[in-house]
Amino acid sequence: MTPPPSTAGKVWDAIVVGAGHNGLVNACYLARAGLDVLVVERNDWVGGAATSRSLYPGFLYSNCSYVCSLLRPEIMRDLELPKHGLQVVPYEGGVILKQDGGYLGTFRDHDAHRREIGRHSLRDAEAYDRYSAEVIRQCRFIRPFLLRTPPDPTSLKPRDVQELLYLGRKFYDLTETEMADTIRFWTMSIAEFLDEFFETDVVKAGFCISGIIGTALGPLSPGTAYVLLHHYMGDVDGAIGAWGFARGGMGAISESLASSFRASGGTVRTGASVDKVLVENGRAAGVVLDGGEEIRGRLVVSNLDVKRTFLKLLEEPQLPADFVRKVKNFKIRGSSGKVNIALDGLPDFPALPPSAPFLRGDMHFTDSVERMEGAYDDWKAGRWSADPFLDMMIPTTIDPTMAPPGKHFMSCFVQYCPPKVEGHDWSDAERDGFAKTVVDQIAEYSPNFKDLILHMEVRTPREIEAETGLTEGNIFQGELTFDQLLFNRPVPGYAQYRAPIGGLYMCGSATHPGGGVMGAPGRNAAAEVLRDLKKPAKDMSDAYPVL
Repeated sequence: MTPPPSTAGKVWDAIVVGAGHNGLVNACYLARAGLDVLVVERNDWVGGAATSRSLYPGFLYSNCSYVCSLLRPEIMRDLELPKHGLQVVPYEGGVILKQDGGYLGTFRDHDAHRREIGRHSLRDAEAYDRYSAEVIRQCRFIRPFLLRTPPDPTSLKPRDVQELLYLGRKFYDLTETEMADTIRFWTMSIAEFLDEFFETDVVKAGFCISGIIGTALGPLSPGTAYVLLHHYMGDVDGAIGAWGFARGGMGAISESLASSFRASGGTVRTGASVDKVLVENGRAAGVVLDGGEEIRGRLVVSNLDVKRTFLKLLEEPQLPADFVRKVKNFKIRGSSGKVNIALDGLPDFPALPPSAPFLRGDMHFTDSVERMEGAYDDWKAGRWSADPFLDMMIPTTIDPTMAPPGKHFMSCFVQYCPPKVEGHDWSDAERDGFAKTVVDQIAEYSPNFKDLILHMEVRTPREIEAETGLTEGNIFQGELTFDQLLFNRPVPGYAQYRAPIGGLYMCGSATHPGGGVMGAPGRNAAAEVLRDLKKPAKDMSDAYPVL
């Protein structure tokens, strides 16, 4: 816990609620522009879902988020995060282990990946180039919008009109066929999209993964093709779609942000849970902590999700009734769990060649779209998946600092895991049953795995929400469906990071462009705050793009 700074009679220029990565990004930019900024965090550590914690002697766990790619390079550059200790190490690929004893390797290198696909289907290997070109084309279309504030399509303000014209020009630069393909892509399922390129179950399953991660939808659900695109929009060392490990776990990202923030004169106060936003004369005037302490600020920026911000920190009569109704209808449905495991050694996977690099990437055990959809069927029935999809990694194969010599840390992201079990809250026994399902699936492919387990941390949506404050454990603070993107995120009319109450802003993943350890919502919100204050955006590259 950070000792509270002296606040007697003090009025901060800005108070940021929540020291998750977006809150810290936002605070960094505001502090660099000369504002006196306080970040308040209810936990005794910073990071939200991007944390590294020691829960077993000698081991460092990436508790929730576990891989890095989406963090915008512009933010890393602006805030000098490498100078503050951030190092991202790319991994080369991964593997899908099949039920019949075979496997499909995945590689960062395009040609190597194409040759591996060819082992299963020459036709799919030929289609891989077409698939890659189409996905990259979609990425290039959407990436320029990530660090731009969405326009209000109902507004006639010059800036909104200009942004709509910018969006229109980007769209009309496409050919007629590309226009049709883009509209279809944003609304179709990932399974339908992949059917247009590939014929082999395991190949389609491999590409399907990014369409369901963190989403309360199955591979046959409309809109999941865009979720795939969302996960492809990052890069590591300039390689679009590549992923890597933050050295020291994902908490290294948050720690580097906190260090950059403090270097700019900012203050972080941990162990400070906010009970409500203080509103006076229709404007945010600070926050009230759980113990009743008032902290005054000229403006407040909330990094919490939209439901927690407006349904818990404010009273309904303080907000427009129509706005409250839309917030209540905003889709935040938990679908994921996490199992973190300390291992006494490296597990054996007999199906893999001894010299293969696959253990140094992501490993999966779901080899068909049908199995993924079956796992989703369990979620719809209110059960954790009997045959879950696991995104399993052993970061210590690349970053040995996270475990003692010879030991390893394993991270298992699990789909699907409901926020409630058949309508009731999770019990500890059900949590243990969920963990057993995960362990049993891994053990089917690794005979010595169970004998290596030293410790496990098991997180259902109950545990994720309790620690990180993510409603229902939803890692994106709201689903990434077409009705909740761009100027509809979080709700129509309020997509420009401003709340209906003056002096109150939003900077979390519930705002554009959405979830993942990206930082773009925090940066975009800071640009809007500084615009309202008529302050220059120091150290913010392209904060006010020329149209």
